[in-house]
Amino acid sequence: MLDVRVLTLFPDMFPGTLGASIPGNAMGKGLWSLECVNIRDFATDKHKAVDDLPFGGGPGMVMKPDVIDMAIEHGKAKSGKVVYLSPRGKTFDQNMAKEFAQADGLTLLCGRYEGIDQRVIDKWEMVEVSVGDFVLSGGEPAVQVMLDAIIRLLPGALGDATSLDDESFEDGLLEYSQYTRPQIWQDRKVPDVLLSGHHANIEAWRLEERKRITKERRPDMWEMYSQKQG
Repeated sequence: MLDVRVLTLFPDMFPGTLGASIPGNAMGKGLWSLECVNIRDFATDKHKAVDDLPFGGGPGMVMKPDVIDMAIEHGKAKSGKVVYLSPRGKTFDQNMAKEFAQADGLTLLCGRYEGIDQRVIDKWEMVEVSVGDFVLSGGEPAVQVMLDAIIRLLPGALGDATSLDDESFEDGLLEYSQYTRPQIWQDRKVPDVLLSGHHANIEAWRLEERKRITKERRPDMWEMYSQKQG
C-alpha cells in the first residue's frame, strides 16, 4: 500500500477527483491510503495564523516554518518523501510518477500565498514539484493531478496493466490516434490499415502516427527521441 498524507489548509477539497474512477477504485482495493492534515491545526496563536509578512518586504504573505514543521512532524514516521507543490519546482512527468509510485510513502504539501519559508524546505529536504508553467491558487489541484498519475501505476490499479505499455511518454513518443465504430462517421473513414487484420502493418502505422504527432505537437520530445535513435 502507498501511504499518502496531504498537508493542506483546505482538507475539504479531498478526496475530490481521487475518490472516483481509477484512484477511487484503487483506494477501495487497499492499494493506497489518504490522510488529510489541516495545517491550521498546528498554528500556535489564538488567531490560528499560518502565515506572516515576508522579511525584506514584498507583496503577499509567507507560510510560517514552525507551523509547517509541526504538521510534518505529526506523521513523520510514515512521511517517506516530502513533496512541496511549487511553481518553481521541477516539472512533474511520467518518470517522476513512476518513482513516486514506488515510494514507501508520500507527504504532499500544498502551498498557498507566496509560498513557504525556505528554512523548513531545507530542513526536510523537500522535493519541489510543479505540474506546469502556470500558477494556481494553491497546491491542492496539482496534488490531485499528481496522485491520479501515480496511483494508476500501482500494481492492480488498472484492469489491464498492458494498457500502460502504449501510452504517451512511455518511450518518448505521444500516443497514436484511436478509432472505433462506426467505420464511417459523417463521411470520415477509419484508416484502411486498421481494418486490414495485418498486425505488422498496423503496428508500423501506429509507430509512424506516434512519430508524426510527436514531431508536430512536441518538438522538444521529438528532438530527444531522435537523438536517442541515433
